[in-house]
Amino acid sequence: MTTFVERLRNIGWRIPAVVLALVLVVAIPWWGPLLLSQLGYFHVRQVEIDGAVYAQPSRIIARMRVDTTMSIWMNLAPIERRVASDPQVRSVAIERKLPGTLVVRLVENQPVALVEGGSTAKGSSDAMRVVDAAGRALPIDPSRTNIDLPVVESADPSVLELLADVRAREPRLFAQISSVHRGGQSSGAANGTARDELDVALPSVMVRAMVGVSAERLADVIPVEADLARRHARVAELDLRYRDQVIARLQ
Repeated sequence: MTTFVERLRNIGWRIPAVVLALVLVVAIPWWGPLLLSQLGYFHVRQVEIDGAVYAQPSRIIARMRVDTTMSIWMNLAPIERRVASDPQVRSVAIERKLPGTLVVRLVENQPVALVEGGSTAKGSSDAMRVVDAAGRALPIDPSRTNIDLPVVESADPSVLELLADVRAREPRLFAQISSVHRGGQSSGAANGTARDELDVALPSVMVRAMVGVSAERLADVIPVEADLARRHARVAELDLRYRDQVIARLQ
């Protein structure tokens, strides 16, 4: 028959074993990847790029600087920073997919316009530059990439902000905009156009609006344009400069 003293002795040697087991479990996040990284089974065999529309996968992989001698259990933070340095990348998260795949999930900086008069490595002054909402040049070559964007004469913050807003909120309208210029810059602008106004070119009509116009307000021209088309009216321009009105000037 087990005495009370023997029970205490049994419990006494079990307590350190339990404590050691708990310490090992808590330390798994530290020693687990270190141990697994030594196994060839977990070496990088493949890289998957998710979310790349304009970013070239080959360029992203080159920035990662990984090869098949590396383990997927390596520290991924430096790799994420290298990928995030690409001007096309807004944010990036890299995940592991066992046994040997790294999955790169990208959110890209969206292109919103083609800026006239850009320059190339060869010194050409008539090339187009693709820019995002902040006016940053993106590594997209419009001569090699099928990209349809509004043309602007400069990286004007107010114009780019409008285009980014329209792209996000009114994508169908964004697809119709061929160019946006400050008042007085467009060859098709009416006389007397002020610099605090915008000329927005749609396929069948020029729209005049004030700088700071919202995407929702610009979208007010859609039903008006459709109604005038049904009536076969020839429109010279649509004017949004007056509060809560869309004024159509006929030819």
